Amino acid sequence: MSGLMSKLFSRVSAAPTNPRPQVAQKAFDVADLYRGPADPQAVEGSERQPLDERLRQAYFWIVNTAIISTHYDIEFQDGPPTSFAIGDRKSLLSLPSAQSYSSFVLLPLLTFATQRKCLFVGGPGRGKTASATLMGVLAGYPVREVRRAMQRGHPQMTVADLLGQPLPSDLINADSVAKVRIAWRSWLSMRVKIIDEYNRIPTRTQSALLTLMGDNYAELYDQIYECPPAAWYLTANDDAGGGTYQVVEALRDRIDVIVQALSFNPRFLGELVTRIEEDARPESFVPREILFNEAEMRELSAQVRALPIPAPVRRRLEFFAAQFEFMDLAAEQFEYKSKDTARLAGTDWNWLASLDDGRDRLKDLGCHVRNGLSVRNLLTLITYAKAMAWFRGLPEVTLDDVRQVLPFVLVDKLKPDLESPFFQSPERAPLKSDRIGWLRALFDASCQEYDRLDLDRSDPVAELMGEVQRGLDGVEEAEARQRLARIEREITRIAKGGKLYGPQYEDLLVLKSLHQRHSNYLRWLGGR
Repeated sequence: MSGLMSKLFSRVSAAPTNPRPQVAQKAFDVADLYRGPADPQAVEGSERQPLDERLRQAYFWIVNTAIISTHYDIEFQDGPPTSFAIGDRKSLLSLPSAQSYSSFVLLPLLTFATQRKCLFVGGPGRGKTASATLMGVLAGYPVREVRRAMQRGHPQMTVADLLGQPLPSDLINADSVAKVRIAWRSWLSMRVKIIDEYNRIPTRTQSALLTLMGDNYAELYDQIYECPPAAWYLTANDDAGGGTYQVVEALRDRIDVIVQALSFNPRFLGELVTRIEEDARPESFVPREILFNEAEMRELSAQVRALPIPAPVRRRLEFFAAQFEFMDLAAEQFEYKSKDTARLAGTDWNWLASLDDGRDRLKDLGCHVRNGLSVRNLLTLITYAKAMAWFRGLPEVTLDDVRQVLPFVLVDKLKPDLESPFFQSPERAPLKSDRIGWLRALFDASCQEYDRLDLDRSDPVAELMGEVQRGLDGVEEAEARQRLARIEREITRIAKGGKLYGPQYEDLLVLKSLHQRHSNYLRWLGGR
């Protein structure tokens, strides 16, 4: 291999990727008390860049050298962007005013940092497998080991192919299943796991993969193999049923984020010519400076989790999540008025939707979707929002971080109702296929409604919740009864508002629970 290619692929810029003051966040270690000023480990550690800077270096090396991408679809702004209306349809081309990113490169890196699960979708030959391979190399594994450990889905794939084989001698001589030893597949111990074309795996084998992805262990012949935390990367040419086997719903739900492999820009064809002439693959030349060992991967995840989400950002996310689950006609009992109730009963969706008249079906965001959000969806969204802010070098999560990661987390989780009035106007026709744009539009509309209601300044339900979260110990009977009266007044105020929408429904459930807390407390006081 020529030295030209080594220099081309292995160079990392020395310039800071995101210049800003660095705040040291080093956890106390008792071993520091015994280290001298010339400790070799301390000197070696001081020469390395902070972990967030190294991950940004990895991003720019991949996007500019390895997986060349011109699709900067994750946009951030420091001020008003410069925009252009292009063509007869006046398509908007926006030039971001702050550092922005390609989702096809950034989302896999955030998955690497958080040790979550990322699905690449897109046509054949668009770089899905190559990108997943790069993630394995970033974890310090040799390219050959990453390729050999990659699990390639095919219609004959068995559970034994995926996990391992029992030792033949044990099958013959063991007097119980518990004594049969298993030759586990080596890929189970890796910190980056890759499943290529996962929708070609038979349903029975998918069940074993579900246990592995969901609970982090493998099981064969009553033997258990505990797997280390890992970042998962799966690929599929078509995630809408185009594989050999339909992916089971529980397995799809374990995937945290979905990223689409967008088209290659032919202007960079010269780069491909050079790679052919030099017989070079970028994954063979990943710079040593951007590799991460096992301890560093654990520290990446810990730093991301520690990043705070301020209350105003959290409240807007709560308000957004409250829009979708409520369905008035799904049940008589108040607590069961949810879309999941209708789904579990097998009730015809279109029939229920046709009966639900009187509400503004354009304004009500819940009318745009067929389901609500699960706890797992919200945990994933919070994690990726933290990862985005951490990657950008911010001290806390901002609303922009939530807005940018939300579509990639929820693209397969929130199911649109394409028959709803929202999608019927010609100007919204592109949103039927552009799920990323649709989800951003949903979030923006939710934030606008939040601002209209002025919930940052006036939120009685949040105030009542805050009182309970501080505890009821020592609260006098008179105070408890005053709170009960305030809860009932707030319920009355909401009831006078007319048509019921998702956020009000969720608030009423909270108020009922707060009423129960105080009522139980008063009964306890009376019987003390």
